[in-house]
Amino acid sequence: MSISVLLEMVAGGDPDRVAVVSDGTRITSAELSTIADRAAGLIGSSGAEHVAYVGTGGIMLPLLLFGSARASRAFTPLNYRLSASALRELIDRLPAPLVVVDAEYAEMVAGSGKQTIDSSLFFATTRAVGTEVATVDADSDSVAVLLFTSGTTSRPKAVELTHANLTSYVMGTVDFGSAEPDDAALICVPPYHIAGVGAALSNLYAGRKMVYLRQFDANEWMRLVRDERITNATVVPTMLDRIVTAARGGTGGALSTLRTLAYGGSKAPLPLVRAALALLPEVGLVNAYGLTETSSTIAVLTPEDHRLAHGSDDPAVARRLGSVGRAVPGVEVQIRDKDGVVLAADEIGELFVRGPQVSGTYAEIGSVLDADGWFPTKDLASLDSEGYLFIGGRSDDTIIRGGENIAPAELEDVLVEHPEVRETAVIGLPDPQWGQIIVAVVVPAPGCDPDPEILRAFVRENLRGSRTPDRVVFRDQLPTTPTGKVLRRTLVDELRSPTTSFVQESP
Repeated sequence: MSISVLLEMVAGGDPDRVAVVSDGTRITSAELSTIADRAAGLIGSSGAEHVAYVGTGGIMLPLLLFGSARASRAFTPLNYRLSASALRELIDRLPAPLVVVDAEYAEMVAGSGKQTIDSSLFFATTRAVGTEVATVDADSDSVAVLLFTSGTTSRPKAVELTHANLTSYVMGTVDFGSAEPDDAALICVPPYHIAGVGAALSNLYAGRKMVYLRQFDANEWMRLVRDERITNATVVPTMLDRIVTAARGGTGGALSTLRTLAYGGSKAPLPLVRAALALLPEVGLVNAYGLTETSSTIAVLTPEDHRLAHGSDDPAVARRLGSVGRAVPGVEVQIRDKDGVVLAADEIGELFVRGPQVSGTYAEIGSVLDADGWFPTKDLASLDSEGYLFIGGRSDDTIIRGGENIAPAELEDVLVEHPEVRETAVIGLPDPQWGQIIVAVVVPAPGCDPDPEILRAFVRENLRGSRTPDRVVFRDQLPTTPTGKVLRRTLVDELRSPTTSFVQESP
């Protein structure tokens, strides 16, 4: 089954329903299906073997997703925030691509030697009556979408997601046509992120109007929620922080139609989650955890989970507010130690996942699934007795101090609870005596000037002494990806540099 079947089902069941709203353009599901056919014709006639997109998304994301599928070509949305050289390097790794590019990024791909077409021209051509149509039904095991990982510490890997992977994810987590007639989803995650791909497929299949905000701005986000009567939205934690700030400023009334607000892409600090629950009591918060290799979400902390944990006096239940919830239908999870032994409840090890939505296959590398189909996520995690999943960060980020393994998330979860701390990231730096020392990089709360010794004592009171940061470093902000993941390697490199501009404090 191809992902194009999802659009066929929606267009056949409710052809006149508005499917996409983007920059003032409104497209029904039937119109989306028609222009996707014409897009397939353009792609097929180009002779290209692959479709790439450099731009901010909007209508172009679902159009190219389904147009590529109907042309039986793989589709790759690329990170438009990369440098020109980095972008061209990724394009060079794609087989004979047709590069569709937004005008503002045309210079970035100029001189790449690949076929290119302006996205506005591409879209206008698909809306022109009489455009040649030639569609091919893609095989379910063929690659539908190829996404490059962020590559923050190494060469980006090219993750292959098949039509079977993506349709399994959508059909396993969403009921067809389950949305109410007035339901509308606001999408502002980047098109090159798996969350953007997943949002386009799952919201369309559910029957929600998809409203795109191509560049996030809290005020514009609020306006769209109000004007388009948004009921569902997905954000990353940095966006959630700005929304909470706006709600504190008295603009929360603009969210009166909002029923569900999902956040994910990186870990959200617990004080932020509590603030969102307090300020938006009528909105159901959803924490969604997934990876590119798993076709998006594999675990969900539901609105009911949030409310129960937030109001519970039972420490085991209250702790679940910091979890990513339980596995979605069709996905199995295991926690294993370094020898591959499956661990018991509350023991920390590496997270392995299995299911039809899980790819675990990379171009140029092949599959990394084990003999039983399990994918090693490289995430440290644990499961409690009720199956709630707690993510402890990447295994590569583990600090080894004096032979003791220390997960940065363990300290970060404590430090961020201090009232004078807004954000924090804990890293390890080389040390001749200990192997590595623990360095806490702290962004102070507005108007605060924390004492490093008080912060170190705060950690020591809540964790073992060996977990106390050796140094506390202050920074105005943390370097992050667009989805809010901290660039730890950048912090390590900057702190090792003798010209670093950090405000540094030592015990």
